[in-house]
Amino acid sequence: MTTLSDDLSMSEGKSQKHAEDLAVRNAKLYLPFSNWFSLSLSLSLSLSHLSLSLIFHSFVLADGPLYDYTAYTQCKAEPEDPLYNGGILENKAATMESIVENNGTTTAWPAFVLSNLTPSTFYCFSGWIKIYGSNSSLVTARLMSGNSPHYCVGTVVASHGCWSFLKGGFYMDLESNPSLLYFQNSDDKEVSITISSASLQGFTKEQWSFQQQYKINTERKRAVTVHVSDKQGARLQGATIRVEQVSKDFPFGSAINNYIIGNSPYQKWFVERFNAAVFENELKWAATEPKQGVYNYTLADKMLDFVRANQIVARGHNIFWEDPKYIPSWLLNLTSVELALAVKNRITSLMTKYKDEFVHWDVSNEFLHFDFYEQKLGENATYEFFKVAHEADPLATLFMNDFNVVESCSDVKSTVDTYIAKMRDLRRYGVWMDGIGLESHFSVPNLPLMRAILDKFATLQLPIWLTEVDISDNFDHDQQATYLEDVLREGFSHPSVNGIMLWSALKKNGKCYQMCLTDTNFNNLPAGDTVDKLLKEWQTGAIESRTDEHGAFSFYGYLGEYTITASFGNRTMSSTFSVSRSDETRHFSIQI
Repeated sequence: MTTLSDDLSMSEGKSQKHAEDLAVRNAKLYLPFSNWFSLSLSLSLSLSHLSLSLIFHSFVLADGPLYDYTAYTQCKAEPEDPLYNGGILENKAATMESIVENNGTTTAWPAFVLSNLTPSTFYCFSGWIKIYGSNSSLVTARLMSGNSPHYCVGTVVASHGCWSFLKGGFYMDLESNPSLLYFQNSDDKEVSITISSASLQGFTKEQWSFQQQYKINTERKRAVTVHVSDKQGARLQGATIRVEQVSKDFPFGSAINNYIIGNSPYQKWFVERFNAAVFENELKWAATEPKQGVYNYTLADKMLDFVRANQIVARGHNIFWEDPKYIPSWLLNLTSVELALAVKNRITSLMTKYKDEFVHWDVSNEFLHFDFYEQKLGENATYEFFKVAHEADPLATLFMNDFNVVESCSDVKSTVDTYIAKMRDLRRYGVWMDGIGLESHFSVPNLPLMRAILDKFATLQLPIWLTEVDISDNFDHDQQATYLEDVLREGFSHPSVNGIMLWSALKKNGKCYQMCLTDTNFNNLPAGDTVDKLLKEWQTGAIESRTDEHGAFSFYGYLGEYTITASFGNRTMSSTFSVSRSDETRHFSIQI
């Protein structure tokens, strides 16, 4: 297990040059963006300007184990070793404890008694679970702390005869001594539960933030060296360089609706911020075919014109919605044969018209919670939808999309393992271009749980998007903004998240689903200010400097497209280059 202090101690007794190199490397990984950005500018001029004591002080503040993203989704014959060597559970075994559950009944469950948990600390839990008495069962880890409800902090669908990996966590807000972490069978089955290789590791708020930034700097940024020469290849020392990021690689966007059509202030506000969009309702079946055989794509077409005109990528939402409340009323009383024909016509009409227009399609919306089409057309109906949709638009990534997956673990219909099982069923049925859509309608975010769930999804090596991010309107605007920042930082810093969409389409009456970013005059609300702050932080600002004695200039920038202007004497040359994800330095040459 490597810590920041380990890296520092390794530099003791070595050359000053080695210590400086080590400090620079770690600065890029651990310092917040603003600190490293200003640091990178001084480094491009002279390493002697680097204040090692300041950097070392920052490392000491972040001292502690790095977060371990390891996860498993396959049942194993033997458990793996515990993460963090067990953390505060090292060499501790679970004991049977009598639990008075939320419904008032008393049951004995395996548990860990947790003494002296630290307030204002993020705790990450993992362990291997085996059950007896059933082939499979949902096992829930719950935290009992003081008089508060017994919160779900992780789940796993465990199996008989092998070990299944449970990963979760919680934030300890107030002091509670002791607390109890126990493991409950959540199905109506008589099973016994065994736990092995359990681990509980705490992280202070500062450590959590530093490690988010570490991942942002290693996954969302890259070192770049620009080489400037004349036409004969001679290096030009002292050439003036101006580099500016003009577009971002990471898709970050929001839902829009037909209120944006012809609405110049709304369009201007949106385009200045986002590079991705999703239509809130205008592509749903009830909107495009309100009566059988009567198609209306007028609103969707106008919204797509806006998206195209501004070079914004768009997600297609959605082809089918399993919830009967949102299915066109004329569908509900069709026979199975009639419904099968209507479904085929839906896919053909939609996917033929918009082939190659949308980068994604949410083929099956909320498939874990509802099963209208399965009840009518058979248990493999949705898998067939994916196959037909793929044939209609082979280059679009096809998604499942559901709620209460990453937001919490209390919904037994949409646990991470239930979702993964559906994804594997798609694979077995021959669907290969599939993606993971996590709606992300949050109340109070549980960041360790969110990260743990993303870790398990990452094992599938499929695109993961947070597709409908918002915060409950049970909170005031300021609290919404605070929780939104927590969620966005966690999503952006996770290496397996490919894009983030907000569910904040503004309606003419000034309302949004749960969370608005602006008022009707497009003045930012607190959530909008949070978005603007993060968008600015996650973009490389304009950089101006001069080349060194090697005719080179280096910086550390966010992934995306850049413009560059180099000047020497009375000569100037401009060009563009891209910065894509890689562990290697990006080299770009420009001749004047």
